[in-house]
Amino acid sequence: MEYSYNGFFYKATDSMNTYEKHVNAPYIRKTYDLKNVKKAVLDVSGLGFYDLWFNEKKITKGLLAPYISNPDDIVYFDRYDITDLVKNGPNCIGIILGNGMQNAPGGRVWDFDIARFRNAPCFALVLKAEYEDGTTSEFTADESFKCAPSPIIFDDLRSGCFYDACQEIKGWNSAGFDDSNWAFVKKADMPRGEFRLCEADPIVIETELTPVQIREETLRDKLDNRRNMRLDTQFKFNKRGKKGILFDFGVNRAGIVRLKINGKKGQEIFIQLCEHEMPNGEISYANTGSFYPDGYGQTLYYICKGEENEIFEPAFTYSGFRYAMVFGLEKEQIIPETLTYLVASSHLEERGSFTCSDEIMNKLRDTARISDKANFFYFPTDCPHREKNGWTGDAASSAEHVLLTLTPEKSYREWLRNICAAQRADGALPGIVPTGGWGFEWGNGPAWDNVLTELCWQIYRLRGDLTPAKECADSMLRYLAYISKVRRADGLIAIGLGDWLQPFRGAGDPTAPLVVTDSIISMYIAKKSADLFEKLNLEYHHSFALALYSSLRQSIRDNLIDFATMTVFSRCQTAQAMCIYYGVFEPGEKKAASDVLVDIIHEGNDLIDTGLLGLRVMFHVLSDCGQGELAYKMITRQDTPSYASMLRYGLTSMPENFLSDEDWTNGDINSLNHHFFCDYVSWFIQRIAGVRVNPKGAGPDSFEISPDFISQLTFAQAHYDAPCGRVEVKWQKEDGFITLSINCPEEATGNIVLPRGYFFSKEDTPGHRFDKAGVTALKAGIYKIIHS
Repeated sequence: MEYSYNGFFYKATDSMNTYEKHVNAPYIRKTYDLKNVKKAVLDVSGLGFYDLWFNEKKITKGLLAPYISNPDDIVYFDRYDITDLVKNGPNCIGIILGNGMQNAPGGRVWDFDIARFRNAPCFALVLKAEYEDGTTSEFTADESFKCAPSPIIFDDLRSGCFYDACQEIKGWNSAGFDDSNWAFVKKADMPRGEFRLCEADPIVIETELTPVQIREETLRDKLDNRRNMRLDTQFKFNKRGKKGILFDFGVNRAGIVRLKINGKKGQEIFIQLCEHEMPNGEISYANTGSFYPDGYGQTLYYICKGEENEIFEPAFTYSGFRYAMVFGLEKEQIIPETLTYLVASSHLEERGSFTCSDEIMNKLRDTARISDKANFFYFPTDCPHREKNGWTGDAASSAEHVLLTLTPEKSYREWLRNICAAQRADGALPGIVPTGGWGFEWGNGPAWDNVLTELCWQIYRLRGDLTPAKECADSMLRYLAYISKVRRADGLIAIGLGDWLQPFRGAGDPTAPLVVTDSIISMYIAKKSADLFEKLNLEYHHSFALALYSSLRQSIRDNLIDFATMTVFSRCQTAQAMCIYYGVFEPGEKKAASDVLVDIIHEGNDLIDTGLLGLRVMFHVLSDCGQGELAYKMITRQDTPSYASMLRYGLTSMPENFLSDEDWTNGDINSLNHHFFCDYVSWFIQRIAGVRVNPKGAGPDSFEISPDFISQLTFAQAHYDAPCGRVEVKWQKEDGFITLSINCPEEATGNIVLPRGYFFSKEDTPGHRFDKAGVTALKAGIYKIIHS
């Protein structure tokens, strides 16, 4: 929500942390004398990040508080009720500031190092107290706060965290601490962004993992030494090609580690976090890039203070990893308790699930969930180890399946505010949000910009909430005006990224021409914008969007479709599936167009030959035309490219692209933890189990239960927590019939629609036959199904 703050921001120093010269994160403290307090609230902002203590108790809401944003756009505050922590007498507020987005040298690839807002970390604070006699007081941060260097000698979101425990100051956050030799803070430049209280779900530790294996291993010598990271730096670690101790946690997730050690004073511990094990056992981070000079990144460095049970949990960073390569341990320190994986993510609850008799599908479901959570830190990211950027196209592709299975709408809504704030005056959107200005010349385009409309649309369609659309309506209209001006003479559009990462082709070299994918997605954006504007009673917005939709659709039909054969220009899986899914074809044309798609797939030996944009829609299109068995085959076949083929390599998360045996053997791979290929989870829930949510636009509590009884499966089940309550569906094959069990609230409306050739066997089932299939009104119960 909007926030009013009348004070100033303060910093410990003018010096910014750089690779060439590290600057310690600052301790900051202040003592207030409080008595007879009835209620106390503390509002805090830290640019970029903060950790917060009150009377020595750490109360930070989670990791990376308050948010990850461009402070020129939005500045976030967090609110804490500290009533139960207040003591009669002196009370101490303690803060440590991290660099975050305010100073992100690890983001050089995306120009964060030259962002206008780059500056030393700073903070703002206000403490509001209500007393038992009814009076109130308000204490705002000022130049009486004291500061000193903390033991965090370097921190960066992407590079990692270095910590010298010998520099710890005991009792620094206690009321009785003597800070007379500490310096005073100084006034910082006021940030330019809008002030808001953060409403996104906090980033929390979800679980703790112990290593499944510990062994001596070599850290692979090969690295991705990006040219913009070839800088001098304070530390030269020299660990590549050397043997260390491998802690294997068995699963590729995201978070931080906890180091627990009885160390000698001055003992140096180096930890390199990685996600890839080579066939020869070496551990590699060549696929995750170098975001610290000298060829490192996701790096932790700890200097022991020589006390018993020292504990180090890195601050102001996180990593995506399965493996931790640790250097500097003594023999007696190589025990499981030395290192623990603290798995983290935004605090999203489970909303939907799926399971079936095929363990391959169940494993794919699990990889999707891991990647969805590992790539949700306030907003969807592309990967948790390398970029940690809010790539808009990734989020647009995953929005439906994430909303079906998790509860991200609060965080989506907060991120949408940042997307609108990042929009350029002419309506263009960047490819990443937040950004310091990068992503307008490359990395965007309609398929990525679709995130603005798609998040609003899916939140409305699946949850019935028009608030995000209302808040974003003007930005959506501005974007439509923008794309209307970049159309070619033939009315089509080709300005951005296309069908990204088609198997075994260059990332930007898909079979589907850019003019096809950009034009179709632009048409879709206009159509869904029009639908939302109509619901919001925005007549001008609606008429403009609807006219643009109709014009784009006609241009596509005039220029990109051969109606003699019902084939889309380029005759490939992506182009054909997208035209069918997004409604370019008329209803009477869809069967012939779908037959062409099936022919194209068969000509390619029933293998996946589509990138990000095609994978979002193709399996749904196949189910619509009665080809669910073909979709199942494409997903679960063992040869590459397929989803199941990636499980052969022991992956526990979804990689960025389809892998070949040669790529895996040579280590020539990209990220092993991306979420943007995971729409198959939506297909599992909606098409196999048959829990289709709001398919006719009747509302988020309307359903079509239309399972697909795949011949290779013996059962499938799913649940979805709708606004009206939980809807559960399970089908089980018995001897000669199928049992369909449905549990749902009375408020859930819709129909049960069986596949062609299947019928309800009970005479008392109030169903009827339609288009050679059984249909009945949705009602909880157990149904016996027969096949004709």
